[in-house]
Amino acid sequence: MNPSAQIDIDAPLAVVWDVMTDTERYGEWNPFVERADTALPPAVGNPIVLHVVWADGRRTRSPERITALDGPTTDASGTTTALMSYVYEGLPARLGLVRGVRHQRLTQRPGGPTTYDTVEEFRGPLVRLAGPGRVADGFRRHAEGLKREAERRASSPAG
Repeated sequence: MNPSAQIDIDAPLAVVWDVMTDTERYGEWNPFVERADTALPPAVGNPIVLHVVWADGRRTRSPERITALDGPTTDASGTTTALMSYVYEGLPARLGLVRGVRHQRLTQRPGGPTTYDTVEEFRGPLVRLAGPGRVADGFRRHAEGLKREAERRASSPAG
């Protein structure tokens, strides 16, 4: 099972992207990743440590490395897309027991909402122990927080 979440956000893609890449402010809106420690601005190749809060209130740190940071681009049809990805680098990954790559994609067709899609591609013999169900719940909470914050910033004159 690859945990995933999707949500439509009534805000321009550029605003949603700004919220996603503003790692210093995650604690203000993100109920799943309360903090993301990385060099600023975020860049491909940079380590990023995610401070995760599970639904039961327990916390963990997830060491990752940014593998994609493709800012908004618009194609000939007027569809705008963006992508942020990172790979899990914790001990289970170094031992080959659990590998994970998380992708967060944004898509906005002309005149439409921004669609946020996220998926974790898990592999390895101990994936079941990684808790795909609780990760999916975290992704859902993350998506809902992203929607609230992006829509708030889009409707606020100051952003």
